[in-house]
Amino acid sequence: MTAPEGRGIAGPGTFRILHVSTGNVCRSPITERLTRHALSDRLGDPLTGGLVVESAGTWGHEGAAMEAHAEAVLTELGADPSGFVGRELLDEHVIRADLVLTATRDHRAQVISMGHSAGLRTFTLKEFTRLVRAIDPATLPDPLDDGVVERARALVRAAAALRGWLLAPTADADEVNDPYGAPLPFFRSIGDEIATALDPVVTALTGVPARLP
Repeated sequence: MTAPEGRGIAGPGTFRILHVSTGNVCRSPITERLTRHALSDRLGDPLTGGLVVESAGTWGHEGAAMEAHAEAVLTELGADPSGFVGRELLDEHVIRADLVLTATRDHRAQVISMGHSAGLRTFTLKEFTRLVRAIDPATLPDPLDDGVVERARALVRAAAALRGWLLAPTADADEVNDPYGAPLPFFRSIGDEIATALDPVVTALTGVPARLP
């Protein structure tokens, strides 16, 4: 089963990653901006590799600013929170996405229920991390020879093929808890949790490991 023509493909030479949470003011903005930061660290300019990163919320606060604590956490982690505007998740976002990474299993279910053949390219963030860790990088296209976009598409296909075989150890293992309304220390813990989950994903997408501190 593959995405219909024009769905799940952002455009020739482009791979679009969509992060989804509830309000699009805490978890998915943190994940979006940390992904962009990590890609920039690996590739210089992610757009030169064809990777586009965005986010939306299943009950997104359209036009809203990011939560102040989320901004603070991103700044502490070296990412740029500026210019963010919240969005409500729309069909067009799912249609254009090559990979959808959600905060929770409920978000994943909501994305898949929208249709657009999203099931094979929608995962929770932690689920995708677990699957990616099990994929041999040598089986993926070389980013220098074939490009990062081809490597990213192959990674999603490989992860989808593994999903039924590599199950979560616990029911909550694939969840990122909602920090909305919580104090800054809890936001920091969520930011660290997201950053830890993203590192192997970005490494697998780009073929470039994180720089040593």
